[in-house]
Amino acid sequence: MAERVALVVGAGGPLGQSVVEKLVAAGYRVAGADRRKDGLETLPSEVVRIPGDATDPEAARRIVETAVSELGTPSVLVNTIGTYGMGDALSATPEQLRLMMDVNLGPALWLAQAAVPHMQAAGGGSIAFVSSRWGAEAEAGVAAYSLSKAALNHLVVVLNHELRGSGIRVNAVAPQLIDTPLNRSFLPADVLAHATAPDAIADQLVHLVTDAGAPVSGAILPAYGF
Repeated sequence: MAERVALVVGAGGPLGQSVVEKLVAAGYRVAGADRRKDGLETLPSEVVRIPGDATDPEAARRIVETAVSELGTPSVLVNTIGTYGMGDALSATPEQLRLMMDVNLGPALWLAQAAVPHMQAAGGGSIAFVSSRWGAEAEAGVAAYSLSKAALNHLVVVLNHELRGSGIRVNAVAPQLIDTPLNRSFLPADVLAHATAPDAIADQLVHLVTDAGAPVSGAILPAYGF
């Protein structure tokens, strides 16, 4: 991919920030987007910072258009936005399901809709999302969350079929649990003992979207930790 431009959405969180730093180190010109301006302030100084909430389709479009205007067409799009919620299927509420779908599925679709036409015009690109083990393996107690991640997995496969002919690759990394300050605030130590560091997940995302991952498209990469 000739244009080494990347857009990372959710760049203000621990995982997104790690992806940004690794892409900068790999020689990419990077735009980072997040709804939290304080998170954007921690990014490297050379990164273009774009405030915006990609759960809103119009905001997602503005994020992409700003990145294109500031840096040129991104050859790489990484979306790290996500949320987590516990609760079984029989007690799930419309509000819980809507939140999980709006945050875990919506931005991936809206950002793809906005970015893909630019990538197609440029001759190709690579997209990566963050899924979850529970999107592929059923587990009690995380019904709405796992449904939203299963839908995200299906979106990866659908986009792979629709875009393969245009030179655009679409993949996802599926952690079981990421070791973040938020997760540490409510999960017990025995659970966190098996969590994966954000840097380790970021390494897999960067591998998939850069030339090293060129043979791979339509994959949900397990990154479950030990």
